[in-house]
Amino acid sequence: MTIRVLIADDQELVRTGLGMILDAQPDIDVVGQAADGVEAVALARSLRPDVCLFDIRMPRLDGIEATRTLAGPGVEAPVAVVIITTFDLDEYVYAALRAGARGFLLKDAGSELLAQAVRVAASGDALIAPNVTVRLLQAFAGSAPAGPLAQPVEPLTEREEQVLAKVAVGLSNSEIASELYITLSTVKTHLASLMAKLGARNRVQIAIWAHQTKRVPTGG
Repeated sequence: MTIRVLIADDQELVRTGLGMILDAQPDIDVVGQAADGVEAVALARSLRPDVCLFDIRMPRLDGIEATRTLAGPGVEAPVAVVIITTFDLDEYVYAALRAGARGFLLKDAGSELLAQAVRVAASGDALIAPNVTVRLLQAFAGSAPAGPLAQPVEPLTEREEQVLAKVAVGLSNSEIASELYITLSTVKTHLASLMAKLGARNRVQIAIWAHQTKRVPTGG
């Protein structure tokens, strides 16, 4: 099936470039572009794309609030949002992930990773740019959380702790399956259990929780 994508960025050249990269993919179709967050939310609601690709800093409504409006807690039928940014230990990225973003990329990530992030988000999973995963999450772990950290509604099993640690350093489901010698479906089962126990909406929030609760040793 074709993945329908909405792009929002206040720089026309960036929007055009991202659109050309994604339209070149046989399974991706850019169905709309927006220059600010207000327009992005309106288009997302009217077009119902499979994935929204949002910049963080945009006029009128930034990418964080646009993400929260479309994918935040309590939103019925949330839209998959991937943040794409120049990211340099930017505190706004953390807020975007807390707001419900399914992942983020740097704007210099390259066409292959960009397309992969869109496909992963469309499948219900999340992708964090591998080259910044550990640096990002450890930076967040050292900062004060926005509120009290959620505690598991039930204790995590030993295997769930192992999966948690792998998610926290940015491994994909297939990589986790390979490293832990379990099947892909078993990984997905453990991830679903982790999300339920932690009240997390996606693997990005699981990873943030793992770092903030010091589940991951220094250095990843």
